[in-house]
Amino acid sequence: MYDKKAAVEAILFANGSPAEPDKIAQAIEVKPSQAEKLILELMDDYEKQERGIRIIKLNKSYQMVSAKKFAPEIRKVMDLRRNTPLSQAALEVLAVVAYNQPVTKAFVEQVRGVDCSGVLGSLTTKGLVEEKGRLELPGRPLLYGTTENFLRCFNLESIENLPPLPESDKTDNSDEKSEEEKSKENNNDVENTEVEK
Repeated sequence: MYDKKAAVEAILFANGSPAEPDKIAQAIEVKPSQAEKLILELMDDYEKQERGIRIIKLNKSYQMVSAKKFAPEIRKVMDLRRNTPLSQAALEVLAVVAYNQPVTKAFVEQVRGVDCSGVLGSLTTKGLVEEKGRLELPGRPLLYGTTENFLRCFNLESIENLPPLPESDKTDNSDEKSEEEKSKENNNDVENTEVEK
């Protein structure tokens, strides 16, 4: 027979958000009162052993959290992660978004030739990129653009103050338009064709 207290610990850890004793009881096949007893035992274990995690009660639910006394160390690690220098891939994605915004993930991936989901997620977490609505196309893909934090980090008053692209890139990209503009033009072409018919 497996250790039910360890099972409760695993459930609280994996759940992340508050969990009710009733649901934990169903999962480990015991009565709710027994599940609550196991939770209280775990709470006591953590306190006695001065562990880095605690279990707190929120209304009728329980949640696993970090011990308050370790808040400074946790904050340092989280700040370090948030302030990690941007990778080459992140800088490339940021440049594509900044110079072509608003853009879809598909557009960024087309320019770079690789999947950019993780990088866009990281840039969003760092507050450099944000969702700017949806493109009016099938599937309504999300549009991304830069944030005020991006301007602050790169010491820019506005997007108009971005340095000009190198001449070779300008020539290559001179005919490029935002996906929204292309979509509108395509729709106009279709409408004109129908009128002509």
